[in-house]
Amino acid sequence: MNPKILIVDDEPAVRYALRALLEEEGFAVDEAPDGQAGLERVEAGGVDLVLSDLRMPKLDGMGLLDAVVARPRAPKVILITAHGNERAAVEAMKRGAIDYFAKPFDNDEIVRVVRRALETARLTDENRRLRAELALARHMVFESEAMRCVAERVERAAGRDVTVLITGETGTGKELVARALVRASARADRPYVRFNCAALTDSLAEAELFGHKAGAFTGAAKARRGVFGEADGGTLLLDEVGELDLRIQGALLRTLQDGEIRAVGADRSERVDVRLVAATHRDLRAEVEAGRFRQDLYYRLNVVTIHLPPLRERPEDVAPLAEHFARRFGAQFGLADVRLAPRLLRRLEAMPWPGNVRELEHVVESLVALADGPAIDDVADLHEAADGAPALDLKARVARFEKRVVGDALARAGGNQSEAARQLGVSRVTLIDKLNKYGLR
Repeated sequence: MNPKILIVDDEPAVRYALRALLEEEGFAVDEAPDGQAGLERVEAGGVDLVLSDLRMPKLDGMGLLDAVVARPRAPKVILITAHGNERAAVEAMKRGAIDYFAKPFDNDEIVRVVRRALETARLTDENRRLRAELALARHMVFESEAMRCVAERVERAAGRDVTVLITGETGTGKELVARALVRASARADRPYVRFNCAALTDSLAEAELFGHKAGAFTGAAKARRGVFGEADGGTLLLDEVGELDLRIQGALLRTLQDGEIRAVGADRSERVDVRLVAATHRDLRAEVEAGRFRQDLYYRLNVVTIHLPPLRERPEDVAPLAEHFARRFGAQFGLADVRLAPRLLRRLEAMPWPGNVRELEHVVESLVALADGPAIDDVADLHEAADGAPALDLKARVARFEKRVVGDALARAGGNQSEAARQLGVSRVTLIDKLNKYGLR
C-alpha cells in the first residue's frame, strides 16, 4: 500500500502544487487547511508523513509538530519554512521534525526529502518491530502476526512505568509476557515478585499483600513484609487478580492510589515504589457489570492492556511450539534429535487446544515420553496423549523410557546381553528381566 502523506497549509495554491507533485510520484495524498484540521486527520489514523507549513491560523506548524510527536506511533513530520528562517528549522528539528524545506521550494528537492523521510520511518518501524519480537522471543515461541502485535505492545509498554493488565485464557502464557515486560523494563535488575491471588485466604489476605508486625494475630511470631514490600523498587505480578475478594480489592485500590502500604498491626503506613502488572483469565469488564469487581480498581489496573489470543486463533504458532517442546523434552528424556513428522504437525495444528499452549506442551511431553525413537509419527499416541491420562502418568513415562534405554543398549551391544548389561550398569539377570518385561527378547 502506498504511503499516505498529509499536506497542511493555509494556502490552497501550495496545497494544490504539492498534491499534484506527490500524486505524480505515486503517493496517496490528503490535505488540511490549518494545523487543527491537520491534527484531526492525524488522530483519525492512516497518515505516514505530515508536510506542514510553519505559519498557519488556529494551530501553527510548531504546535502541530508538538502534538503529533507526542502521540504513540506518530507519523514523521516535515516542516515548510520561509526562506532564510533557518533558526525555526533548527528548532523544529530539535522538537522532533525529521526534515524541512524552504519556500519557494524545488520539486526535485521535495521528492528527495519525502522519500528520505519515508525510508527513515520504514526503518524505524522495522527496528521497533524487531526489538519487540526479540523482547518476547526470549520467553515465548511464535510466528503469527497476532503474537507479533503482542510483542510490539510489550516493547512499547515495557519502557513506560505504567500498570499493565495482561488478559487471556488459561494456558496462553500470561506469566511469560509479564517476565518479558520486566526484562525489557528499567526495573529489570530489581526485585520481581509473582503472587497468585487465587491462593489468598480472606483472613490473611492483607497480611500476604501488605505484611504484618510480630504478634499482629495468632501465629504471627515474627514480622513479614508482604509481597508489596518484597517488590519495593521492582515489579509485582498479581496473577489471577480477578479472584480477589471485594474487601481486598478496596485495600489494593488504596495502595495504588497512594503508593503506600500499612502492615497489619502497624500504626503507620510506609511508601513503596512498585510497578504493578496484573493478569487474569476473567473478563474484568463483565465482572464489574456483575458486581464482583470494583470499577475504580478496574480502571486503575487497565492503564495498558495486553491481550493474549488463544492458540486456536493462531494455528501458525502450533508447529514451532510443538517442535520447541519436542526438543526440550527430548533432551530431558535422553532422546536426541527428536523430529515430529509433518502429518503429525498438521494434526496438531487442526486441534482446538482448549487448554492453549499449556495443553500443547503436555501433549508433546507425552508424545516424546511414549516415543520409541527420535522420529515421532504415531497419530494413535497423539490421540492417547490428547485424551489426558498418559500425559501425567509417571509410571507409564518411566516404563516407556526404560524400554527405550534397554533396547538401545542391546542394539549397541550387537545383541550381546552381557555387554548390554555392563553398559547399563546392571546384572545380566536384571537385564533379562527387563527384556522379558518389555518383550525385547
